[in-house]
Amino acid sequence: MDRHEICELDISQAMALMKQHQLSPVELTQACLDRIGRLDGKIQAWITVLPEAALAAAREMETMLMRGGPIGPLFGIPFAAKDLFYTAGIRTTGGSQADADFVPHFDATVLIQLKKAGAILLGKTTTTEYAFLGGPPKTRNPWNLNHTPGGSSAGSAAALAASMALFSLGTQTAGSVLRPAAYNGLTGLKATYGRISRHGVIALSWSLDHTGLFAKSAADAALLLTVMAGYDSADPGSADVPVPDFQRALQRDVRGMTVGVPRSFFTDGLDDDLRQHFETALHVFRDLGVHVREVELPASFHDANAAHWLIMRAEAAAYHQDAYEKNPHLFGKSISEAIEIGLRLSSVDYLRAQRIRSIFQKEMNEQLQQVDAWITPSTPTSAPFGISKTGLPIFNTPFTNAGVPAISIPMGMDRGGLPTGLQIIAKAFQEETLFALGHAFQTSTDWHKRRPANL
Repeated sequence: MDRHEICELDISQAMALMKQHQLSPVELTQACLDRIGRLDGKIQAWITVLPEAALAAAREMETMLMRGGPIGPLFGIPFAAKDLFYTAGIRTTGGSQADADFVPHFDATVLIQLKKAGAILLGKTTTTEYAFLGGPPKTRNPWNLNHTPGGSSAGSAAALAASMALFSLGTQTAGSVLRPAAYNGLTGLKATYGRISRHGVIALSWSLDHTGLFAKSAADAALLLTVMAGYDSADPGSADVPVPDFQRALQRDVRGMTVGVPRSFFTDGLDDDLRQHFETALHVFRDLGVHVREVELPASFHDANAAHWLIMRAEAAAYHQDAYEKNPHLFGKSISEAIEIGLRLSSVDYLRAQRIRSIFQKEMNEQLQQVDAWITPSTPTSAPFGISKTGLPIFNTPFTNAGVPAISIPMGMDRGGLPTGLQIIAKAFQEETLFALGHAFQTSTDWHKRRPANL
């Protein structure tokens, strides 16, 4: 197996080969580092690469393997983390000049969990400045370098799509995991608010931020969430709820399940290729024995979307105010505008927005109780041309606002050869439903196995 083929492996394939001593953690890590060295000059997905630390960790894993030591669920698996995640002794920039030299003294909780499971951090990937819309990095979409990979988790999505790692971490405050997952032909997961710790992750909006992940399949995503989920007393938003073995959901029979399809809003102005792919995806589910029926949007849907953006700007201003007022010249145009707007909002504005959001959350949860899940396209179009903008998160924002779990899985390729994504939404803390439906779809299709051919 050559190094290109090694990098194309998913987590389960790589783990099986290492357990059989047909692949070593050092070989896998070196193959990813070599691929980063060969490709990142044109894709520009990375801010900081850690070859010495990654290889040292891989050698330690290899020694453990040779001695017959315990093997964690992510033993020797190389990954990437968005440059919002604190890394002890390694700079964490948030994509901003304001934090260009910031070096944390501890790791984010999820990094600790992943390392305990045996995963190996390759480095830190690009993000829009502090994960806000606008101010995009120079990262390019591996499927077509003239198109955006999406944002704000641009680097994490592009790095995985280009097979520079076997999984990656992102964050979502509007659509920053699900949108780039769709644009890059990946499986992207935003779990329920509070399911994954955000301790040690630079905030954009405390009440909206979610830690998320990119994987090559729903099966890999289920394994990753099993490792990453759990209560963390250091995160005020963390939920103290049981963590199931999400991999068991992969064996669930979806026959007889019911999915709701909200036609309005999610089909208005939908790109023709996306419309065709979405209808084909619904047929796949029907063939699997899933009942498909139309559902209505909550009455507060549109007001809640407006409230979401007000909340985001107010909380971003609160988080960054001190640093911004001391060194405004270090902040880019988009985040500066967001902070300025946030600083002008009143407490009454903020509380009204949170009340609208609370009503929407209640209505959204009531709607989801009537079916097993909702299904929509992940985005209105495939990845837009150019890298000056990162695309629209409008199909993802409502479910971030509601705090319910959602997954994006590949559902086709447009006529220009770019991936398109299908979004599945479930009740709070019912990620198993996402994995059951997502895995069933991926068992019946091969879109998630496609890789960019031009690299």
